[in-house]
Amino acid sequence: MEFRCVPSTGDDLLAGWSGDGLAIGLFSDEEHPGRRQLRERFGSALDAHLEQRRFQARPGDLVTIERLDQSPSLLILVGLGEAADFHLSALRQACGQVARRASQLGVKQLGLRMPVEGFGGAAAAAAMAEATRLSLYADQRFKSEPEPQRLPEDIALLGLGEDGWEGLLHHDALCCGVELARQLVAAPPNIATPQALADVAAAIAQGFDLELKVLERDECEALGMGAYLGVAQGSDLPPRFIHLTYRPSGEVKRRVVLVGKGLTFDSGGYNLKTAGSQIEMMKYDMGGSAAVLGAARAIGQRRPEGVEVHVIVASCENMISGGAIHPGDILTASNGTTIEINNTDAEGRLTLADALVYASKLEPDAIVDLATLTGACVIALGEEIAGLWANSDLLADGLLSGARLGGESLWRMPLQASYKSGLKSTLADLKNTGPRPGGSITAALFLQDFVAKGIAWAHIDIAGTVWADKERGQHPAGATGFGVATLVNWIVDGAAA
Repeated sequence: MEFRCVPSTGDDLLAGWSGDGLAIGLFSDEEHPGRRQLRERFGSALDAHLEQRRFQARPGDLVTIERLDQSPSLLILVGLGEAADFHLSALRQACGQVARRASQLGVKQLGLRMPVEGFGGAAAAAAMAEATRLSLYADQRFKSEPEPQRLPEDIALLGLGEDGWEGLLHHDALCCGVELARQLVAAPPNIATPQALADVAAAIAQGFDLELKVLERDECEALGMGAYLGVAQGSDLPPRFIHLTYRPSGEVKRRVVLVGKGLTFDSGGYNLKTAGSQIEMMKYDMGGSAAVLGAARAIGQRRPEGVEVHVIVASCENMISGGAIHPGDILTASNGTTIEINNTDAEGRLTLADALVYASKLEPDAIVDLATLTGACVIALGEEIAGLWANSDLLADGLLSGARLGGESLWRMPLQASYKSGLKSTLADLKNTGPRPGGSITAALFLQDFVAKGIAWAHIDIAGTVWADKERGQHPAGATGFGVATLVNWIVDGAAA
């Protein structure tokens, strides 16, 4: 797919489009200029046709009109709702919806005319291109007979001026990062092993001139990573502690660390996941690592100035065997904190504990961890919004801004200090789980204990957003690649402030 911007030429823009498919976004407001331009191009009879089709331009409304022997031969109209409620995420959703329909109908040259006033040409162009490409992603790696796809070859973003081109400069880097994250999350656990994640990191390092260090089990033991290795000890597959580093060519003004939970399969351990707990889907318990590796790939391609980025993944499996940890065991993390295991299915926070200690020793300006950490977050926020906890308002605001720009939804949650009492152990410093109420908050409080004082830190729980059971905005059903856009936008556009 090739994207290009076609600057606005006033009311003649629609009249000048000659591709085989034209998609137009319409507000429900009858007096909006888009309605007038549509009538001028296609005649007033179109209104009666839309009324017959019960098209009210509500969000999600879509009609297609075939025009044999005419240009364009296919007209796609998509509803945008009220103009006052229109935002970048709604623009992305509309473009994804249009792209899927155009692909189904075999459109080769597609013109996209969306109202983008108020967004800025670059932001609008990036959103339109990213949503269009990502909505058409299809993972067919494991099918014996892949289904042929009919993707648009040329996509013109109509009505965007010269500043729109800036938005198209880097959409490929971000989309490649999201697609990589989707591939990692969707891959079965016999394919996406800890070693496979290390191999992906090696490919990113080689392809984009990043540095890579992979610690073996004995090296992790030397660093005292008892919490991480305690989780890993039940699996036949050796753990892999991955440290990938991007260094800018010039002066380093900021240093940030991205930490991703890397459980390539989570059985629950001796607190075995039971029927109804989606144990067959626990391949996506490495969604945090997929997001940070996808972000690393995008950052490596974009090569932003002034910011040094470290990506850390403590990867392993949580399995049952004669050597697996027991409920009741006490582990010692690399900062000396002792942890009583009262639930072996709360393993991700144990691996992250040692990863956060390691990250803190790099003395960064900020640490952000992503993890499919708690079912409690899914109960609180559903499947479209990730939870955000942060000890810094500046860091939280930067991540929220990056999420809005990338079409991802975050909601800031409280770090209620009084809830930490639920993690007290009579035998050790901490238990690895607290009471059921506020479970996502106590999980965040547990992680905070392993971040060195004075370092800005944020935790993003993507348990609900890592996977979509059906099409959702710019995401097809399956792995979403959630988190890549938020991280890349925060690092690049906010200079990781």
